Amino acid sequence: MAQERQITASVVDAGLLALPWDVPLEEWSEDVLAALPRGLSRHVVRFVRTSTGLVAVKEIGESVAYREYEVLRTLGRLEAPAVVPLAVVTGRTGADGEPLNSALVTRHLEYALPYRALFSQHMRPETIGRLIDALAVLLVRLHLLGFFWGDVSLSNTLFRRDAGAFAAYLVDAETGELHPPLSDAKRSYDLDLARTNIIGELMDLQAGEIAPEDIDTIEVGDQIVSRYESLWAELTRRESFSAGELWRVEQRMNRLNELGYDVDEIDITTDVSGTTVSIQPKVVDAGHFHRQVMRLTGLDVQENQGRRMLNDLEQFRATRGGPGDDLAVVAHDWLGEVFEPTVRAVPRELRRKLEPAEIFHEILEHRWYMSQAHGRDVPTSEAVQSYIETELRHRMDERRVIDTDNP
Repeated sequence: MAQERQITASVVDAGLLALPWDVPLEEWSEDVLAALPRGLSRHVVRFVRTSTGLVAVKEIGESVAYREYEVLRTLGRLEAPAVVPLAVVTGRTGADGEPLNSALVTRHLEYALPYRALFSQHMRPETIGRLIDALAVLLVRLHLLGFFWGDVSLSNTLFRRDAGAFAAYLVDAETGELHPPLSDAKRSYDLDLARTNIIGELMDLQAGEIAPEDIDTIEVGDQIVSRYESLWAELTRRESFSAGELWRVEQRMNRLNELGYDVDEIDITTDVSGTTVSIQPKVVDAGHFHRQVMRLTGLDVQENQGRRMLNDLEQFRATRGGPGDDLAVVAHDWLGEVFEPTVRAVPRELRRKLEPAEIFHEILEHRWYMSQAHGRDVPTSEAVQSYIETELRHRMDERRVIDTDNP
């Protein structure tokens, strides 16, 4: 007896009901699919337009689909950088009555790209380093939450631009498990797997003439290990110093803030004589600058974008009055007088190519380089027009990137 189709969903989306669930995913017609870049996957994955926006559909076994759905929901509650799960579809049967695999539906992450799409843009060596840094930061963040990934790779990650850097998001959580606190053995396994997979993925890109031949794949693989280990140590190590150097407590907190982390509490111990102090901060997950910008302006931005915006906000406060002015009041004025007019100065058809916060960052960066070249302070309006003509007009639309190879 055929099993009834069932849709378990976290949000109501009537558009899911209208999709051709009785057809294998790889046979869905072009009028249903959205042409977006797809990364490599062991399963069939397609992008679809529904009433609530773009979604990714992945065919997968029923038990694995439910498990990944719950893992992603848990990561969402923990505010981890990962795709958002929407539904699991089970009980699928084809027109011939044969059972079809279940499907996991996740929300499409706007402005995010798979690594292969980024490499196709003639990526510079320093940009490759930023991708690896972003993946290392993602892995640290997940490990701090007690999450064991079990399949770390560039293929299982999406990247969004973040003020000259990248922010990485977990896409595939099939093998993921939460084990807080995470053991050193599981952390080491994830890190070693990341290194191995990255080396293999870059070699594959070189074989396909997508990545430059002169990239040292081993060196890039080693980079994620060193980046991860230095960041993990900064966030978790215990530090000792003399009782007369208490200023080092604030110094440590400032370093953690600069990395984008808040500190919830500090464990301070002293020896019997009271001459040596040891501290170990309890680090709150990343998002220090993001949370500040959200609180002050309501804008939902990436971490480095937030840092850049706060710096510009402080400069605005200095020109308007002084450091003693209430930052919340100044932020309201800055939003209406600086940020919004700058972004609106970009034509609507070009504005969608990047996130507003990224456009704002790139305009500030462009203005700085123009000022250096001309030996004068370049007005923002002049910088905007130059940025549009020399940079933005030639960029691809990263909100909706058409994938001509995989329609």
